Amino acid sequence: MINVFEPYIFARDKFEVLKSLNKKEISGTSRAVKDLEDQLSIFFNRKYSLAVSNGSSALDVALNALKLKEGDEVILPSFTIISCLSAVIRSGAVPVFCDVDKNTWNMKLENVEEVFTKKTRAVLMVHTYGLTAEASEIKQFCKDNSLFLIEDAAEAHGQTYDGIKCGSFGDISTLSFYANKHISSGEGGAVLTDSNEFNSLIKKMRNLDFDNNKRFFHNNLYWNYRISGLQASLAKSQIKSIEKIIKYKKEQGTLYDNLFKNHQELYSLPIERTENSSNHYWVYGLVLKKDGIRDLLMKSLMEDGIETRPFFWPLHLQNINQLPSKINPNLKNSELIGHNGLYIPTGAHLNKKIQTFIAETLINKVRSYI
Repeated sequence: MINVFEPYIFARDKFEVLKSLNKKEISGTSRAVKDLEDQLSIFFNRKYSLAVSNGSSALDVALNALKLKEGDEVILPSFTIISCLSAVIRSGAVPVFCDVDKNTWNMKLENVEEVFTKKTRAVLMVHTYGLTAEASEIKQFCKDNSLFLIEDAAEAHGQTYDGIKCGSFGDISTLSFYANKHISSGEGGAVLTDSNEFNSLIKKMRNLDFDNNKRFFHNNLYWNYRISGLQASLAKSQIKSIEKIIKYKKEQGTLYDNLFKNHQELYSLPIERTENSSNHYWVYGLVLKKDGIRDLLMKSLMEDGIETRPFFWPLHLQNINQLPSKINPNLKNSELIGHNGLYIPTGAHLNKKIQTFIAETLINKVRSYI
């Protein structure tokens, strides 16, 4: 089986984890956690970084830190991971879905403007699949309209927009260190901000509202979102290898581009670059031009030992009872790519021979459905 992804784990990563084990620094208060946070602040150019248990918990504390009121609206793309929607709903706000660009698969300013109302209080901007949202434009729009900007940079470690690192645009930005991310600790995440107020609040929110001045006295029923020392030691080591990892991913993406480019009547390829950013190929995605064959293709590829993944299923189509959201009728791009998109294997386990086999197999199978 050719897995859809395998992480890049280097000798230095193993050494850092073993070092924490030998020192018995495995808890959420280990020195490795503070070291990770310091390195994240430097890398993403943020005043404060707080490591948490995963990217979903990072979104949870970020949205709850805004202290939104009932009826407040948060704009987010329909084409994104379910944890974005869950975090908005758990914050008590109303999710309002915007569409994405059908070529970059990311939200643009015009998508946000289309659903903006007097009740809008925040925008959850997500960078997806290796390219970026229109970060500078959306940030300026939020500033002009006194809106909070939450930036989900889980899939954009090391990515830039207008030369500025993703993860530095939001009032609060969030990261995931899941196994398939450029910075990985298996599970884990972080919250980034320049606000002392947000930093102080989130520090309590991730740790049961502990107050070291009066321990075991609590004013709020906050949860435990701590990361472990072992996870932190792996993640902080991975930061040192991020440029190497991105280089590998770009090389794999370029090879796939060359293998697929003469068959574009079958599918739409990922964009290599936009005016403001270049593709990091966090995943290599294809959008099939023949409607309705995606799931059949994935099943057939699996039978030949090639694992794939479907694109995100649009949030507005999720089978969630009594979804407290305003459904925007203009979500056609999210539906198109959600129905017909898939991504194929990338990662440390591939070489040119395996990538060529994957591409040739996929091309032949897609042709068989036409």
